[in-house]
Amino acid sequence: MSPKTPRADAHLQEWITARQRHHLSHAHVQVARELGMNPRKLGKLDNADQEPWKLPLPGFIEALYRKRFGKDRPEVVHSIEERARHLEQKKAARRETKRLRREKSP
Repeated sequence: MSPKTPRADAHLQEWITARQRHHLSHAHVQVARELGMNPRKLGKLDNADQEPWKLPLPGFIEALYRKRFGKDRPEVVHSIEERARHLEQKKAARRETKRLRREKSP
């Protein structure tokens, strides 16, 4: 049996795709997630070439974050891949404690 390749769940995979498609940085993706934005709807907001009155998507995300939180960037920036790895480790730890509990009480 081959080792399992780490893969982000569907929701995080959508953010990875959106980051690549719209040329966003890890900080922009984290800020957009904190704002509760939908990765599938970013294409509507990223058409500053066709609609010149709109800000480019990274600038728009930064402006919304500044307006809501009063700062330009979060203190700590984590990539989506780091987040997926952290969630997978957390899930594995929960599975292990559950397995140990099951073995302990026959």
